[in-house]
Amino acid sequence: MGLLEHIDPLLTADLLHVLRSMGHGDKLAVVDCNFPAAEVATKTTSGKHILLTVDLPAALRAIGTVLPLDFFDGIQASHMAPQDGCELPEAGVEVIEALKAAVGEGCPGVVVKPLERFAFYEESRQCFAVVQTLERRPYGNAILVKGVVGPDGKDLKP
Repeated sequence: MGLLEHIDPLLTADLLHVLRSMGHGDKLAVVDCNFPAAEVATKTTSGKHILLTVDLPAALRAIGTVLPLDFFDGIQASHMAPQDGCELPEAGVEVIEALKAAVGEGCPGVVVKPLERFAFYEESRQCFAVVQTLERRPYGNAILVKGVVGPDGKDLKP
């Protein structure tokens, strides 16, 4: 298996193809090991279910090295949140903080908003593809919105 210069080795050929195939405004679900990823992927634009054998923050950091995020809308990313009346467990708080930090590393100024659990499932079915990680902490799920690469090679911001 060969490696490419300046490309994170976690970015598999299948994942790079999906990321390159996505257009402005397309969404990518990056989910934990308990998420119904195989079923959800069948409803996505590409039908792709890509497995990464790392935790969620590592996957998001790798993806963030090549995926521009959408600053033409108010939300560049979202994370799964509990449904009304349910509390976020301590491990969930931990993974969401790690998720926000990982997305922010690749994209300063990013806004990551909560999305209620069942709304998250529905939104993920509207994504371009699903990337499933080995993340075991509850609520370790994110949706990223692809943006535009500007003339300077960075995320284009209005």
